[in-house]
Formats: sequence, structure tokens, C-alpha cells
Amino acid sequence: MSQVARPAFVLGSGDGRSIDLGNFAMVVKATADDTGGAFSLLEAAEPAGFGPPIHIHHDAAEAFYVLVGEYNIFLEDRELLCSTGSFIYIPAGVRHGFRVGSVPSRKLNLYTPAAMVGYFDELSVSITAGESDAARLDEIALRYGMKVTGPVPEGYL
Repeated sequence: MSQVARPAFVLGSGDGRSIDLGNFAMVVKATADDTGGAFSLLEAAEPAGFGPPIHIHHDAAEAFYVLVGEYNIFLEDRELLCSTGSFIYIPAGVRHGFRVGSVPSRKLNLYTPAAMVGYFDELSVSITAGESDAARLDEIALRYGMKVTGPVPEGYL
């Protein structure tokens, strides 16, 4: 099997393409195009109490690395408090979610194989256009191999 050579690259602190999601922001650090589909990497800065609905990624594993602050991580029926320096690995098919703790927090999101950048791009467009509701979220999520299984928390859209 031959692989297409990808150039090495370096992003400095604060570098990357920003995605405005209204209540939080993400910075794209690596995409499928950058990594030959191996992984995608995003950095998220989120306010205290923020979190997405509980969901499942069917086609990608997800990992979090907490850079600053704390996150309550929900894995199936478990809840874990994860502070700065914590690493969380979630295989594809595992129901999960998170809630930011009592202070604004920042984390890295790694998806392997590469996934979810398009989801966040589409979600941003939907929010900016004022077309964000639970049905629209479900529609976007399904296109990116994600199923929402819990209610959409206030402040996510």
C-alpha cells in the first residue's frame, strides 16, 4: 500500500483556522488533508458550564487533552472530573459528552481517523444564519457519523 507524502508543518501558539460557534470557539490545528486522513486536531476554548448533548461517534475515536481548567466527562453511565493535564480516550461507538467545570477551560480534541472538522464548520454556518435548533443539529451530526442521544443543553446552539 502506497501513501501520499504529506509535508511536515508547524503551527505556533494561537495559529490555525478559527471556527466561531457563538458560545465557544475552536481552532483547527490539523485536518484530514493535512494528515492524509490519519487524524484531525482542534483546540476548544469553552465557558464554564458549557457542554454538548450526549452523543456517539460511529466512525471515529475521540480523545481530549485538558490544557486548562476542568471538564466533567460522561462515558456511558460514568461521570469523571478531569482537570488540567488529564487525557481521555473514547473509542468509536461509545456514548459520551462533557460539561465544562466551574471555570472557563481549554482542551485539545483529537479524532482518528480524521473527522468532525466539517461538522463544526457546518454548525458555525447554521448558528450564524440563525438556523440552529435540535432538528438541524441532528441533520448535521448524521452527515458526520455522529448521533445525538441526549437533549441539547441550553447554550450549545
